[in-house]
Amino acid sequence: MSTNHQMKTLEALIKSRRTIYEFKSDQVPVEKIKQAIDVARWAPNHHLTEPWHFYLLGPETVAAVIELNTGLVREKSGEEAADAKQKRWSKIPGWLVVTCDKSPEPQKMQEDYAACCCAIQNMMLYLWGENIGMKWSTGKVTRDARFYDLLWIDPGAESVVGLLWYGYAEEIPQSTRKQVTQITIELP
Repeated sequence: MSTNHQMKTLEALIKSRRTIYEFKSDQVPVEKIKQAIDVARWAPNHHLTEPWHFYLLGPETVAAVIELNTGLVREKSGEEAADAKQKRWSKIPGWLVVTCDKSPEPQKMQEDYAACCCAIQNMMLYLWGENIGMKWSTGKVTRDARFYDLLWIDPGAESVVGLLWYGYAEEIPQSTRKQVTQITIELP
């Protein structure tokens, strides 16, 4: 395959990727997720810190996270909203959490967080090329101390970058972006 063709394929992959909100019930083979993690770890990272950790959630942990989130929604929005969220979350076929090593140095922490975001994007693009979609969530549950406890994450050592849901898309939403001229500033 020519370099030009590879670049066009990469461009098409990047431009076609979407956040998926509704998934089919089919399970994604765990080996595909592990391959995506392998690709993710090649993200740029300052001084090769490799600050990321990937937590594949099994059924018991998923059930506990759903229960925790249902309680949080119930406290804020009531029983009806909690029931709706619990039903929706129970249909999600795949769960993964990405964390970032913490650093006492603010600059290093910012660089490491950015590297983890790049790793997630690598993963999302790889999986999209395999017809597997994702949703990257940073909702309230991911900031709750009990969430860290459920996943055996030391909040003094790592911070959650995202809760990632994955699966085969039930539907692919449309999306638009601003024109390049609207977001580009050319300086003399």
